[in-house]
Amino acid sequence: MIRCWEPRDAPLLKAAVDSSLDHLRPWMPWAYDEPQPLPEKIELLRGFRGRFDLGDDYVYGIFSKRETEVLGGSGLHTRVGPEGFEIGYWVSAAAAGNGVATETTAVLTRAGIELAGADRIEIRVDPSNEASMKVPRKLGYTEEATLRRRLPGRRPNDELRDSVIFSLLREELDASPAAAVEYDAYDAASRLVVG
Repeated sequence: MIRCWEPRDAPLLKAAVDSSLDHLRPWMPWAYDEPQPLPEKIELLRGFRGRFDLGDDYVYGIFSKRETEVLGGSGLHTRVGPEGFEIGYWVSAAAAGNGVATETTAVLTRAGIELAGADRIEIRVDPSNEASMKVPRKLGYTEEATLRRRLPGRRPNDELRDSVIFSLLREELDASPAAAVEYDAYDAASRLVVG
């Protein structure tokens, strides 16, 4: 289940992050600000929800089928400019290696192009993060470039890290492995829009 975060998800998010700090810190600089108290998590999720509703940024939680556990987080981020999204993702230590990031990225790739009208989807990865590098490659993304010193350092005050840029264009979707992943999508009124 991939959906917009709600403040009520804060305890599940906190449990997933707190139990995954050693797994997340090498790649996610925000993990050095963890563990956060529950009230801060609630405010974080309120902010995600607000930006989602305003169309400023689309941050999603990745949940188990019954929504009893957070498996990770992802998003269609608007920071790459008009007609494009950047997909970012993280997976909890308990869910790592089970295809969660790949399936989520495939669904968000399709939704970004098919529902949101994007012309381009990007993924940016630290080249030393072998697991994350596999995701765009499995889904047929094109490796465009390695930009030097573009990602924040792993720890506060560390040097900037390199970033490998992958992209998939609208006209490439149908021939990509991402197109084979089926999904159902619902609007804010719980009406089925894809499925």
